[in-house]
Amino acid sequence: MLGKRHGSNFDQLMPVLKLETTITLPDSQRQHLLTSLSKIVAETIGKPEQYVMVTIGPAAIMMSGKPGDAAFVDVRSIGGLNAGVNGQLSQKVCALLTQSLPVPPDRIYLNFSEVEAGNWGWNGNTFGCGAWNCPRPRVPMS
Repeated sequence: MLGKRHGSNFDQLMPVLKLETTITLPDSQRQHLLTSLSKIVAETIGKPEQYVMVTIGPAAIMMSGKPGDAAFVDVRSIGGLNAGVNGQLSQKVCALLTQSLPVPPDRIYLNFSEVEAGNWGWNGNTFGCGAWNCPRPRVPMS
C-alpha cells in the first residue's frame, strides 16, 4: 500500500539493523558481520541490499540481572516486517551471532519496528512525502 502511494521504489527503502554487543570485535570480524547481517536483512525482508543499512557498536549490557556477553539487535523498516519475517530474522540473526560471537542465543534480544514513512529522514527530507519529490525546506542563513 505504501509503495503504490509513492511509487515502485518506495517499498524498497531503508531497512536498518543496529547491533549493540558487549563483545569487542576486531575489524575483520566486524566487517564479516556487517556483510552477513546486510545479506540476511535483504534476503529475509525482500528488499535490495543497496537499501539496507547495518551498524555495529559497543554496549554495556546487563541482562537477566547478570553481566556477561550479550547482544541487542534493533531492526527497523518502512514495510516488510511481520510476525513471520520477524521470526525468520530472529532465527537467522541469532544463529549468526551465536556462531560468530561467544554470545548464547538466550543472551540476545531483538526488537522489530515498522516505521511510518514520514518518520524516516534521508537526503534532507522524509520518505513520507516521497523524499525525492518534496521541496527541500529552506534553512535560514545566519
